[in-house]
Amino acid sequence: MRKIRNLVIGGIENKLFNLILATILLLAGGFMALTVYHTRMLSKLADETNSKQMEAMTAATTGLIDQVIDSNMDRITQLEAVISDDMFHNLGIRVTMLAEYAERLFSGEDIVSPAHYEGPDASRDGEVTAQLFLADGVEETQELKEKLGIAANMTDMMVSLYGASEMTNSCFIALADGAFLITDDRSGVKFDKDGNVKSYDPRTRPWFIQAVKERGLIFTDVEVDAFSGDIGIVCAMPVYVNGKLVAVVGSDLFLTTMQEQIAASDANGGFLFVINQNGHVVFSPKTESMFKVNLWTEAEDLRKSSNTELGSLVSDALQKKTDVRRITVDDKRYYMVGAPLETVGWAMIGAFNEEMAGAPAAQMKETYGQIQEEAVSAYQQNFGRARTMSQILLGVLVVLLGANAIILGKRIVRPLNKITKRIFELSESNLEFKMEEDFRTGDEIQTLAESFADISHKTVAYMDQIRRVTAEKERIGTELHMANQIQESVLPSIFPAFPERREFDIYASMDPAKEVGGDFYDFFLIDQDHLGMVMADVSGKGIPAALFMMASKIILQSVAMLGKSPAE
Repeated sequence: MRKIRNLVIGGIENKLFNLILATILLLAGGFMALTVYHTRMLSKLADETNSKQMEAMTAATTGLIDQVIDSNMDRITQLEAVISDDMFHNLGIRVTMLAEYAERLFSGEDIVSPAHYEGPDASRDGEVTAQLFLADGVEETQELKEKLGIAANMTDMMVSLYGASEMTNSCFIALADGAFLITDDRSGVKFDKDGNVKSYDPRTRPWFIQAVKERGLIFTDVEVDAFSGDIGIVCAMPVYVNGKLVAVVGSDLFLTTMQEQIAASDANGGFLFVINQNGHVVFSPKTESMFKVNLWTEAEDLRKSSNTELGSLVSDALQKKTDVRRITVDDKRYYMVGAPLETVGWAMIGAFNEEMAGAPAAQMKETYGQIQEEAVSAYQQNFGRARTMSQILLGVLVVLLGANAIILGKRIVRPLNKITKRIFELSESNLEFKMEEDFRTGDEIQTLAESFADISHKTVAYMDQIRRVTAEKERIGTELHMANQIQESVLPSIFPAFPERREFDIYASMDPAKEVGGDFYDFFLIDQDHLGMVMADVSGKGIPAALFMMASKIILQSVAMLGKSPAE
C-alpha cells in the first residue's frame, strides 16, 4: 500500500472503490445481457403468439364462414327451387288448361261458331295477336278451315294466359294437319329479310314429336326458336279426341326471360344453375366451362361427366335435396348444394366459389399481419430509445458512484471490512446480519451496521411472510379456478343443444369479468312446443354473486318447468 499525498494506492479505499466499480460493471453487464435476452425472448414470444393467434383466428373464421355458407346456400337454393318449381307448375297448369279446352272444342262438347283467324302482320309487331302458319305443302281445304275456325276460338284464352305471366313468351296450338296458330307480340320476327312469311311446320319441332311420343304434358330440353332464334324450352301437351291426335298445345319460355332471375344470383362468388332430367344445363348465368347453357344436341350430360363429384351431386339433386358439398370444377373449388324441381323433374343447384368465401379471412389475416408488424416496429423503436437512455443513466451512475467511493473510502475503517465480511458470510441457512461490539463506533458505521441488522431482520421476517402469503394466494387461486370451472359447468355448453330439433338452433357463451361472476344464461325445453331462455345479471362480482347466480338459475328453471309464466 502506497500513499501519495492524500490518495492511498492499494489501501482499503482503493479496494472499496474497485469493489464498487467492479460491482457496477457487473451489474451493467448483467443488465445489458438481461435486456438483450428479454428482447429476444419477447420477440420470439410475440412471433409465436402472433402465429398461434393467426392460426386460431383463421381456423375460427374459416369454420364460421363454412357454417354460414352451408346454412345460407342450403336455404337460398331450396327457396329458389321452390320458386322455380312453382313457375314451371303454373306453366304446366296453363298448358293443361289449353289442352282441356281444345279437347272440349274439337270433341263438340262445347258448341261454338268458327272464329276469325289471319296470318302474321308485321305492322302489328308489339301487339298481342294470334297468327296462323301453314306448313309447306299444306292446302287450306274446307275441312282444315273448319278446324282452324274451331282452334281460333282459343285465341282469347291464349291471349289471357299469355298476359297473365311475365315468364311466358307465347301460347300456341298446332294441328295434326300442319297448321299452327300462335299468340304472342312478336309479329315482326315471323318475316324474312325479303318481307315474306317464314315457313314453319310444327310437326317437325322437338316439342311436337316429344309430346306425341309421351302422350302427356312434357317440358323439352333447350332448343332454338324457329322465328326469333332465341333459345328456350317448351311446355306442350297433345290433344286426342276418340283416340285420334287432333293437335298439340303449348307455351314456350325463352331462356332470356328466366335467365334474368338466374343471372341475379351471380354475385359475390355465388350463383344458381338449373339441370334438366337429361343432366343438361338449361339455365345458368355462366358462359364458360361446364356451367354454360348449350343446345340439347350439344349439351353434356353432367351425370356422366368425368368430374365424378359433380356427376354424383347432379344425380342426387335430381332425386332429392342434397347436403352442401365441396367440388372442384376447372381447378376452382366450389361449395355446391342441389334441390329437385319436382314438377319438371329438374334440379336447382347453388354454387359458391370457395376462394371468394375465404377472401374475408385472407384480408383479415393480411390486416392483422400489418398491425403486428407496425406494433413490433413501434416496440423496437421505443425499446431502443429506452435502452439508450438506460445506458446514459448507467454511465452517469458509474461516475457518481466511483467518485462517492473514493470520498467515502477515506472515512471507512476496520469495522467496515468486518461488516463487509459478515455480509459476505450470509447464506441461505444464515440470512440475518447481527450487531457486534466492533460495529458500535458511535458514528455512521454503527448506524450502517444497525441498519444492516434491522434490514436483515425485517427481510427474514418479510420472506417468511411472503412464503405464507404466496401459499395463501395459490390456495385462493386454486379455489377460484375450481369455482370458475363449476360455474361454467352449470351453464349450457354443448352445441348444438337440441340436435333432434331442426326448426331452430341456439348458441351462447359467457366471459366473466373476474374468475367468477354473477352474469348467467340458461335455456331449456319446457315442453315440446316451448323453449325457455334466461339471461340475467346479478349485481356485484366474485363468489357471492356466483352463488346467488347458481341459486337463481335453479329456481328460475324449476318455476318455469312448473308452468309458471315469466311474470309470475
